[in-house]
Amino acid sequence: MDQLFDVSLFAAALRMVTPILLAALGGAICARVGLFNVGLEGLILIGAFSAILGNYLTGSIAVAILFSIGFSLLFSLLFAYMSINLQANVIVVGIALNFLAAGLTTFALRAIFDVKGAYYDKDMKGLPKLDIPLIKDIPWLGDILSGQSILVYAALIIVFVLQFYLYKTVSGFRLLAAGENPVAARSLGLHVKKIQYIAVLICGVLCGLAGAQLSLGNVTMFTEGMTNGRGFIALVATMLGQSNPVGVAGASILFGFMEALSYRLQNFSIPSNITSMLPFVVTIIAMIFFKDSGYKNEAKKSSGSSR
Repeated sequence: MDQLFDVSLFAAALRMVTPILLAALGGAICARVGLFNVGLEGLILIGAFSAILGNYLTGSIAVAILFSIGFSLLFSLLFAYMSINLQANVIVVGIALNFLAAGLTTFALRAIFDVKGAYYDKDMKGLPKLDIPLIKDIPWLGDILSGQSILVYAALIIVFVLQFYLYKTVSGFRLLAAGENPVAARSLGLHVKKIQYIAVLICGVLCGLAGAQLSLGNVTMFTEGMTNGRGFIALVATMLGQSNPVGVAGASILFGFMEALSYRLQNFSIPSNITSMLPFVVTIIAMIFFKDSGYKNEAKKSSGSSR
C-alpha cells in the first residue's frame, strides 16, 4: 500500500490534473455566459499539437506556448462565430470542432513531420521545472509541490484569480449577468455578444495552456488523439463544480488523481486496458450521483443565451 500511495503518485497527480483543470476552467467561463462548450477536447488537442509545432520550428518554449494559445484562439473564434453570430446549436458546433481538431492534427502530423501516430524528438526540451524556495525543503509536501512545470503553478493561481474576478469585480458580475439573464443584461446596456466572445477567447487561452502542458509538460511528444477524453472529463468537472472555479478545481483534482492512479496500478501487474478505464469509470459514477447538478442547468443556459 505504501508503494502505491507514495509521494511520486501525488506529484504525478498534480501534473496530470493541470490539463483537465485548465480546460475545465475554460469550460466554466463559457458556461457562465450561457455557452456549453463541448469542444474542449478539440481545443486541448489543437493546443497540444501547436505547442510541439512551435517548439519544433523555433526551439523556444515561450514561442511554443504562444503557438498553443494562438491556434486554440483561432478555433475558439470559429466556435464563437458559429454559436453566437450564426446561432448554431452549441452542442453540434462543439462536437464538430472535436472532429475537425482530430482530423486536422492527424493530417498535419503526417504533412509537417512526415510520421504516423506520434512525433518524438529526443532533443526537444519540455516545459522547465521550477524549484520553489523554502517549500522544496519541506518533507513530503516539498516533493509534491516543488519541481513542477510553470503551467502547474499557473493553473492553481488562475483558479483563485477567476474566483475573485467572477464574484468580486464589476466586469465579473456583468459576465455572470450575461449568462444568467441575457435579456435583462441587454436592457441594462450590456453588450452580451461581446461578453460571450471574451469568455470564449478566455476559454481558448486556457485550453491552449492545457494542451501545452499535455504535450510539453506531462510528456515531450505528440500522439494522435493524445487528449484521450480529457476534454470530456474537463466538461464533467465543469458541471460537477457548478462552473465555480474552486468547485471545478476540486472535481478536476479528483479526476487527475484517478488518472495518475491508473498509471500507477500498471506497475502492479494489472493490465493497462483495465487501469485505463479507471478515470472514465469514476467520471460515469460522478455523473450518476450528480446527474441533476450540472447538465440541466448548463444546457438550459446555453439554449437561452444563444437566442
